[in-house]
Amino acid sequence: MIPFFRLIVVAALGLLALPAAAQTPDSLANPRLDSLYIAETQDVKGPDKVLHAEPLFIDLIRDLGARKGEREWNVGLGLTDNFSYDSHELLVEYEWAPVNRLGLEVEVPVTFYSGRRQNDTQRPKNRLNGLKTAFQYSFYVSEKHQTSLALGYINEVLLNDFTALSRRAVTGNAYSPFLVAARRWGSNVHSLIYTGPIWEQHYGREGHTEFSYQLNSSFHYMIPGTRNFIGLETNKVWQHGSFDLTFRPQMRVSVADNLIIGIVGGIPVRRENERLSSFLRLIYEPSHNHR
Repeated sequence: MIPFFRLIVVAALGLLALPAAAQTPDSLANPRLDSLYIAETQDVKGPDKVLHAEPLFIDLIRDLGARKGEREWNVGLGLTDNFSYDSHELLVEYEWAPVNRLGLEVEVPVTFYSGRRQNDTQRPKNRLNGLKTAFQYSFYVSEKHQTSLALGYINEVLLNDFTALSRRAVTGNAYSPFLVAARRWGSNVHSLIYTGPIWEQHYGREGHTEFSYQLNSSFHYMIPGTRNFIGLETNKVWQHGSFDLTFRPQMRVSVADNLIIGIVGGIPVRRENERLSSFLRLIYEPSHNHR
């Protein structure tokens, strides 16, 4: 796990240096370039929209203030060290905006497990985690105050592990309403809060419902003259009377007009269930809209 995490860090530093090398000192210090990037998002024909730097791990359902016709493909790759085994996550999601300010999403996440097996109960079985569908509506967008507010909902049909899919495919359902509040401070500093409860309903004879609450905050600095950013996402979860806190330093780099790479590290404060983790997100926008 540790060598892989170091490789991610080295790759992140290398990618961050690429766009910087192509910039001159004048471009880095020129606020007009930042204004042009903002204008591409805000000052075009259509409803109000504010340029926000959005977190990479807890991904939003399209941009805040999404405009009709926007769409995006995401592919995520994650690795987590769970002491006695590693979990490898792969997710594919598609986001689109059928009307102004409304974003929809479909996501399919898969998890594979590897590492030493001390006994059969310590390492979970490979599984298609579920089928996620979601919507997000931006009910307040103010270019004057550089602020956006949105409400949304994520529904996840929970599926069994691969070996038991033929016997019983669906094991439960997760319900997750959420609120998003984002603010841009000037041209380059961005903050965002994502919060809401999660209910996991498990089916079967001994079916039960588990409740948790999440509060995720993020703070980003967008590199002057670019769409790249560096920042910190903080994930906080209350569940079963316990509190878990994970810091996720991250960066985003545009490698092409319609292709973005996001790199995220995971550092849990209490290492009871997991140690370091890493996550890579590839973002492709077919319509060439910048995010």
